[in-house]
Amino acid sequence: MSNFTAFLYFAVLLAAAVCTKAGKAIVSRQFVEMTRTRIEGLLAAFPKLMNTGKQHTFVETESVRYVYQPMEKLYMVLITTKNSNILEDLETLRLFSRVIPEYCRALEENEISEHCFDLIFAFDEIVALGYRENVNLAQIRTFTEMDSHEEKVFRAVRETQEREAKAEMRRKAKELQQARRDAERQGKKAPGFGGFGSSAVSGGTTAAMITETIIETEKPKVAPAPARPSGPSKALKLGAKGKEVDNFVDKLKSEGENIMTPVGKRSTEAAKVLAPPINTESVHMKIEEKISLTCGRDGGLQNMELHGMIMLHISDEKFARIRLHVENEDKRGVQLQTHPNVDKKLFTTESQIGLKNPEKSFPINSDVGVLKWRLQTTEESFIPLTINCWPSESGSNCDVNIEYELQEESLELNDVVITIPLPSGVGAPVIGEIDGEYRHDSRRNLLEWCLPVIDAKAKSGSLEFSIAGQPSDFFPVQVSFVSKKNYCNIQVTKVTQVDGNSPVRFSTETTFLVDKYEIL
Repeated sequence: MSNFTAFLYFAVLLAAAVCTKAGKAIVSRQFVEMTRTRIEGLLAAFPKLMNTGKQHTFVETESVRYVYQPMEKLYMVLITTKNSNILEDLETLRLFSRVIPEYCRALEENEISEHCFDLIFAFDEIVALGYRENVNLAQIRTFTEMDSHEEKVFRAVRETQEREAKAEMRRKAKELQQARRDAERQGKKAPGFGGFGSSAVSGGTTAAMITETIIETEKPKVAPAPARPSGPSKALKLGAKGKEVDNFVDKLKSEGENIMTPVGKRSTEAAKVLAPPINTESVHMKIEEKISLTCGRDGGLQNMELHGMIMLHISDEKFARIRLHVENEDKRGVQLQTHPNVDKKLFTTESQIGLKNPEKSFPINSDVGVLKWRLQTTEESFIPLTINCWPSESGSNCDVNIEYELQEESLELNDVVITIPLPSGVGAPVIGEIDGEYRHDSRRNLLEWCLPVIDAKAKSGSLEFSIAGQPSDFFPVQVSFVSKKNYCNIQVTKVTQVDGNSPVRFSTETTFLVDKYEIL
């Protein structure tokens, strides 16, 4: 008795393969010792056995059983022993068939070949030593996205290096711009762009200090749809904040890892736009607003709630006794509330924020919330960005038209992502017309419509796509964005000393974020 024949008495599942209708193996995973010639011979014989006119999901020979499922132009085939449980084999076959669309956008030969290793890793999670493991699709996805220490090290080092390189480029660009301004004031020829090692400034007076600096945000580019769209790996994600990356690198250093780590700090979440590092003044204010909005798919604003706050940060003790001059141009009925230690009468009559006791000082080196506001409404005209999603059934498919329009034209929304859920197990959507870019996340069954900027010049756009499903499959639609202009138009225009009413230089950082924005 040969070794292969002897193993047939013990093993149950011998191999799992995806092959063409002609029996050509595209990807095959053997769970017993089997030569390539043997598995290719078994798969080549498989189509010939099906030409007997029988309508079954399995065929048998003298030694093995083929359990199969058609997948368009391909077959998912399990080769088992004849004494295996056919009901269990069919259940295992269904799980194998559900795994393939998780990694492949289309059930085609070139797509299967491109993702063959991903499929093999997933097959290994389903079957071990010829027997099925007790796992489901969600567990397989988790197991194949396991942690990688080496990749963590690589990504951590790469992120810190990229961050430092960007900071160096911004610093050099700022020096060159300053040199050109100095040369223009002196009537000289502006210096050209030299290398990083050359000096771009050659004498002249320094530029005047800017009394108010509004932090501009840097908009990351949205990449076109990749050849292999896949969801973000939770296990390999180093965290939402760059600070965690730096902490991770420091921890690796303490464990003896030899890592060259450039200097640099990252102050914002990865989902938000990155603020370039600039020198803030001794008096710095953060104006932040967050919106939570829910609309119905058939129209109508169910609820819109917006919260805003002005945070004051003073780093120099000589500017601790100051007053903030606030300009409120809001006409929507926003509710304002000052800090308990702030003089409410002064704010009501003169729109100035100062302490009740003018002899006292604001805290030093800490963020203090001095003014907050709240707006809650169901008025549809207050919606900053309207989203209309129109799915319509067309045979077995569903044609989806989705459009946006900026109603608040004073806003500039950056890094807008409109996320549409998709039915599972139906492949990738067929994109028709689109403004902007898109990403298809086959792992999470999502279509992300990405728009770098929405403003008064590009206030509307549309997306059309087709995919199998029902109209209810494409809700809720979720929206995320970030803006450097606040919605309620409340700003600090001036800062003065309590004694003498002399002006104080200050800087301002304005951010408008999304807490929840969905169409149900």
